[in-house]
Amino acid sequence: MDIYNFGKELIVEAGKFIEMRMTREFQIDSKSNPNDLVTDVDRETEQFLYTKILERFPDHLIIGEEGHGQNIQDTKGVIWIVDPIDGTLNFVHQGENFAISIGVFIDGEPYCGLIYDCMKRDLYHAKYKNGAYLNEQALLPAENIPLNQSLIAINPKRVLGEETRSPFFKIMAESRSVRSYGSAALEFAMLAKGQISALLFLKLYPWDYTAGVIITGELGFKTSDLYGRELPLLSSSSVISGNPKIHSEILEYFTGDKRLYEYHEKIHGS
Repeated sequence: MDIYNFGKELIVEAGKFIEMRMTREFQIDSKSNPNDLVTDVDRETEQFLYTKILERFPDHLIIGEEGHGQNIQDTKGVIWIVDPIDGTLNFVHQGENFAISIGVFIDGEPYCGLIYDCMKRDLYHAKYKNGAYLNEQALLPAENIPLNQSLIAINPKRVLGEETRSPFFKIMAESRSVRSYGSAALEFAMLAKGQISALLFLKLYPWDYTAGVIITGELGFKTSDLYGRELPLLSSSSVISGNPKIHSEILEYFTGDKRLYEYHEKIHGS
């Protein structure tokens, strides 16, 4: 079985593991701040994925949100980038609206992306240059809808600072409306499905966005950081993703804002 088909089976199996694990008690901890939650289920699901991948492909590398692969320094070989539960706050508070996200890269080039909406049991998937699908249904290409006619996804709480609020607030005001769904992976899925026209984040990590970038890229959506640069595989980044028209429009809001640029480079370690 090739990596892509193995990955599709594995991510669904991991979703079943989460559903089973939710029937028992689990511990909730915080990481970088009291609202940055992690649970036993996050850690156990990552370990489940890690074990299964290495049983099948012993020479592959794995980067996981909950600790695996943090010492990887370059993109050589086959790398699986895994978020066992994207949307842990939703998992804890709602018991739904969370996803497993897996992006696979070979020597730094995209190979496949997988997002599994666990409670809906919907699998979004794409093999590079082979189209994108929701379960077995082909997803439709991006439509060039402008910002002023668009519903966009953004995390307002992350952009309230003095350095960030001006351009982000202007974008929100220009859009038709704004939503925050609490899972970047599911927001990429919504983008792929045509339910939103763009998503915009000040800071995400590769396990948040790599699968989504591969899937939406197959449909003609464009993704970059706030300054039009390609997203990294091994470090954090800001993220703009949308149809080509709206992507170009949003980029313009960040041109020439020196204060925001300096803040952006600081929080991403440049």
